[in-house]
Amino acid sequence: MKFEDFGLADPIMKALAAKRYENPTPIQQQSIRPLLEGHDLCGIAQTGTGKTAAFALPSLDYLVRNPKARLPVTCRILVLSPTRELAAQIGDSFRDYGRFLNIRVATVFGGVPIHRQIKQVQSGVDVLVATPGRLLDLIDQRAFHLNGVEIFVLDEADQMMDMGFIAPLKRIVKMLPKQRQNLFFSATMPREIADLGAQFLHDPVKVSVTPQATTAERVRQLATFVNQMEKQALLTHVLRDQDIDRALIFTRTKHGADRVVRFLEGAGIAAVAIHGNKSQAQRTAALQAFRQGQVRLLVATDIAARGIDVSGVSHVINFELPNVPEQYVHRIGRTARAGAEGIAISFVADDERAYLKAIERTTKTRCEIVRLPDGFAEMVRNLPKPAQRKRPERPNPRNGEGRPANRSRRRNTENEGQAARRPRRRKSVGAHKNAVKKFNS
Repeated sequence: MKFEDFGLADPIMKALAAKRYENPTPIQQQSIRPLLEGHDLCGIAQTGTGKTAAFALPSLDYLVRNPKARLPVTCRILVLSPTRELAAQIGDSFRDYGRFLNIRVATVFGGVPIHRQIKQVQSGVDVLVATPGRLLDLIDQRAFHLNGVEIFVLDEADQMMDMGFIAPLKRIVKMLPKQRQNLFFSATMPREIADLGAQFLHDPVKVSVTPQATTAERVRQLATFVNQMEKQALLTHVLRDQDIDRALIFTRTKHGADRVVRFLEGAGIAAVAIHGNKSQAQRTAALQAFRQGQVRLLVATDIAARGIDVSGVSHVINFELPNVPEQYVHRIGRTARAGAEGIAISFVADDERAYLKAIERTTKTRCEIVRLPDGFAEMVRNLPKPAQRKRPERPNPRNGEGRPANRSRRRNTENEGQAARRPRRRKSVGAHKNAVKKFNS
């Protein structure tokens, strides 16, 4: 089957030809035709299978065949995404597929000034890609409403639930017009997600390209049992020994991601981190450097990595195993994309053995056990110290040169060295009593 068999509008076919897309992926083969016919759809597919094009192409075709004037502060197609990176990625895909159409696409999410986004949607847009929190911020400020929505897309529904977006989702759904087309996509389909979909899907067409919670067949899965305190030495060895083109390294916590980056920098290995504590500018810069190959190692948490769609990721390294088996599926789905093969390496501490068993039980696969390298004890002893945190710099108003930022206001005096060390004088007990007596009199 080819894209031309669907009968998509000519401008969309022209955009696909420009991207050299000819053959649809399995999720696209099963989804596009029912969506073109106007059915609601519930799609189950792992990350990297082409879900975005599966709902973007028929949605854009709907706009071509049903032209309308844009209404202020609303949209015709609403796409909800759990993370900023995924929202930006979906927005870029809509722009690419609609490059020969007269459509306006807007992307709104937290971490950036809201007033810019208010101006962006003020005159109305055709497609709005948003995270739930920022969308509700716009609605609460009366800068946007959902009365004009004709197609509603909920992407990565399982991640929405993991991030606690259920209450905001239910509130958003209540604001939508009753007459609309609903598209529901998720990488896994636990019972809670199925119940959520049942609340707003009407007689949906169900498509599934892989059994739920299965792993990519082209990913070789390896596991090494190692003490928690020795993982950094093992990671340094793997990164130096393996033929790694580009790797994603996963941790469970934000601080853990920063700690791994500092250790790697101490070992002379360049890496960047991406997680929720980073500003949007920092996250965008880190992802761009990783995508362009300027940095070959990206350390990420599960939530931040959900929007990472980068080709050429040869390895996924689970520095810490996820405590939710489905997250493992999302992690290793970042490699072996577009027909390529990939390797997933997991470092398993004693307290993570139960996580590994749960993952193998859920995915119905067994990881290949790899022993610690010879001379590993010596590697641990020679492990370099982590790089020190760099203090931010600010310009010196006197000479324009940078100097370490100082949080203490007392140092900004004329005699800053003495002022910082001078102890604070305390009033004597007698003086305090006299002051109280004077006040009471």
